Amino acid sequence: MNSWINEAVFYHIYPLGFTGSPQYNDGKQEYRLDKIKEWIPHMREMNITALYLGPVFDSSKHGYDTKDYYKVDTRLGDNDSFKEICKQLHENGIRIVLDGVFNHVGREFWAFKDVQEKGSASEYCSWFYNLNFGGNSPCGDPFWYEGWNGHYELVKLNLQNPAVVDHLIGAVGMWMDEFGIDGFRLDAADCIDFSFFRRLREFCKSKRGDFWLMGEIIHGDYSRWANPDMLDSVTNYECYKGIYSSHNDHNYFEIAHSLQRQFANGGIYKNIYTYNFLDNHDVNRVASNLKDKIHLRNCYTILYTMPGAPSVYYGSEWGMEGQRTQNSDDALRPCLDINNIPNKDEELCDFIGKLGAIRLALPALKNGSFENSTIKNEQLVYCRRAEGQTVYVALNLSDREERVGFNVDGGYGKLTDVLNDNEIFEASGYVEVPIPAHSARILVLNDGSFTIYIQAKTESESEPEMQKSENTNTEVQPRELKLGDEFTRKGGEMCKAVAFVNAADTGEELVVYRVKDSGELGACIKSEI
Repeated sequence: MNSWINEAVFYHIYPLGFTGSPQYNDGKQEYRLDKIKEWIPHMREMNITALYLGPVFDSSKHGYDTKDYYKVDTRLGDNDSFKEICKQLHENGIRIVLDGVFNHVGREFWAFKDVQEKGSASEYCSWFYNLNFGGNSPCGDPFWYEGWNGHYELVKLNLQNPAVVDHLIGAVGMWMDEFGIDGFRLDAADCIDFSFFRRLREFCKSKRGDFWLMGEIIHGDYSRWANPDMLDSVTNYECYKGIYSSHNDHNYFEIAHSLQRQFANGGIYKNIYTYNFLDNHDVNRVASNLKDKIHLRNCYTILYTMPGAPSVYYGSEWGMEGQRTQNSDDALRPCLDINNIPNKDEELCDFIGKLGAIRLALPALKNGSFENSTIKNEQLVYCRRAEGQTVYVALNLSDREERVGFNVDGGYGKLTDVLNDNEIFEASGYVEVPIPAHSARILVLNDGSFTIYIQAKTESESEPEMQKSENTNTEVQPRELKLGDEFTRKGGEMCKAVAFVNAADTGEELVVYRVKDSGELGACIKSEI
């Protein structure tokens, strides 16, 4: 697996909607995408480490109707302005993954326009799938071609033509070399020839071994596309649906079945680091899909603690609603002002940021195995294990507190709930843990010394003089180094403390930090500072 993907917490932005760009491209040069720079502090506060940007290639309307693979859409900026955006994201430790729309192009794509002008004399007739002069197209052309999924404004490319593949691979190389992007999300991956994916993988991995290729797959066997010969990952639509519908139906058996089927020992996708999400630019916001928004926190807890990389769609961190209609996806793709978010749930945003910090601090959540421990209609417990660390995720979606029982590794020890103020529970083989209504616990098995301290955005920069664990009355004395403090590592790097953790194996106190210049996350023994 690619190491940076194992650390990844994604943020997903649909650029044309996010920037309020006009519906149709009039060719007027604007620099609307520069507003991303204003959002970088917010992404860092949320512990985001990777940004997936929807289409930025020059297009006619919605971004998936490409005009030029080598040029940034004039509604968003130009190549130079986008290079600066990529530079600032990288300087803040945020990777960039772009939408690669390689199955089809728009009718204003330069090679298709050549066919429109020259007819059968065009040297580009063979660039398009099933293009022939035996009839007229539904758009009035004196020739026929195949449109993607029956949409004739999207002209399907002939990926069996070496010249087409060379053109696309050349564009991929340009985005890698000139902009330093870190991966592609392949649009409509289920429609693309496997031979193209093999060529794409060989090319990308030869340039950068950690370059990430993820395919949009809605149905089917994910391993057909995500395997050592083709893509690294796919969109996990099965769990996307399972998470919200389990809460709507008060039936955790649904998502538990999918997680066990996909990721448990012998699971069919155990070796695929899937791209996980609750919503995106094509589907209703999770806050609109849920019958009761009180379940949002548990939905995000599953997203951040299940195997694979979590992704948050812009605006949903504040509980934003939005539903697609029969004729438009515009409600899913709003223009947002970071300083004026409507009806925002700041507590939910803080909670998601906290989940990000916890995930980054726990190897078991990033790289661990998966196993269901207890499954009931309204309660679920599953276990993640890696690098000598065992973590239990326990959820309760009912409207009352429930005591939930499960077996604990080793038969003894303590469980520290790092999601809820490091509350400690005794663990002796079988344990019953109280879980408040509509909430969850992330329980780390340890000897009682493990803690994680995370600074919430709404809290003071200074740490309380002392904290108490509700169950044990253990006093935690103030640290010399506080959350949010800046410090210089021995190598001379200026860093900021974002969390404190006790190492699972040695019990030594660690500082999770972010390097100021690069934005990269790391951890070191506190005594070394």
